[in-house]
Amino acid sequence: MSTGAENPSSHPNRRQFVQAAAGAAGLAGLASAETLFAQPGPGAGRRGRGLIQPGATVLFQGDSITDAGRKRDLTTEPNSQPAMGDGYAWLAAAQMLVDRPDAELKFYNRGISGNKVYQLAERWQEDCLDLKPDVLSILIGVNDYWHKHNGNYDGMVEVYETDFSALVKRTKEALPDVKLVICEPFVLKVGAVDDTWFPDFAGYPAAARRVADAAGAVFVPFQSMFDEAAKIAPPEFWLRDGVHPTSAGATLMAHQWMRSARGFGRRAGGRSPS
Repeated sequence: MSTGAENPSSHPNRRQFVQAAAGAAGLAGLASAETLFAQPGPGAGRRGRGLIQPGATVLFQGDSITDAGRKRDLTTEPNSQPAMGDGYAWLAAAQMLVDRPDAELKFYNRGISGNKVYQLAERWQEDCLDLKPDVLSILIGVNDYWHKHNGNYDGMVEVYETDFSALVKRTKEALPDVKLVICEPFVLKVGAVDDTWFPDFAGYPAAARRVADAAGAVFVPFQSMFDEAAKIAPPEFWLRDGVHPTSAGATLMAHQWMRSARGFGRRAGGRSPS
């Protein structure tokens, strides 16, 4: 996950990185403790308490971008860095645990490298429904295109959208109170991603947005975020092979995830509006 330290001139310095993060998330708005705790977010209830409430179980699901090298033998342990992996899911969870150590939150990661939507569905009972998450975040789609592009899968974007919609419907029927966060699949043109990916890949982020809108879910615009980030720093600074995030990319994703789902209740001692 090197960001090319051997050629410093091709990458931002500290000041440029801060500008890149601020600009790219202003695409999204970089999340801070104040925006997380002091404002109701997209999933807020009538009392404005936010998406993630004290005592909540939060589950991250997806493919290798979510998996991020997590330790499978520790998968049942909540709030464990080895069990959560090294990616955006852990970075977002760690920030929220630090910001609200009193909230008794439980974070889990069940992403599996290489998964497509239908493979999520095959393991959904054990790896999602049985956990009964209060908040469920799903990032899926790049393999649905990548494996088709490589000739190893014949599903079209219509299959992706239909399967994703069916998975969301199944989830809401089993867990009617679950709060959904659907993340936009993304790529940048570097490494494994070349001109042959376009314009076909663009159908997948668009389909994910339609699924989110139909479900009334929080939508996390990762593709839009990285498109803007690539205007400030080269694509390989954010995504090492066009698909998998570098440390900088994962950090930006965590900030964007928290920003999009920023309703995180009130600070201890704060009052919700009546």
